[in-house]
Amino acid sequence: MKTPPTNIAISDFKATCLAVLERVRATGESIVVTRHGKPVARVTPVDSGRSENDWMGSLRDRIQITGDVVSPASDAEDWEVLGK
Repeated sequence: MKTPPTNIAISDFKATCLAVLERVRATGESIVVTRHGKPVARVTPVDSGRSENDWMGSLRDRIQITGDVVSPASDAEDWEVLGK
């Protein structure tokens, strides 16, 4: 079972922001920033398993392609600009 996130007051977060971010990166633990005891933000680690540019194959097993996805959607005769 996952442990609940650690809470930190917004004033403490402001004073130790870089250390808090390093802690989140190193431990993978989320930290909730609070103001007067009420949550205002959650600092969570980035999923390091995938990069932003790693989109190829991301929809595998989620979609099904039916029909021809390579040929044009309509015939060349349907386009006036191609006929002249």
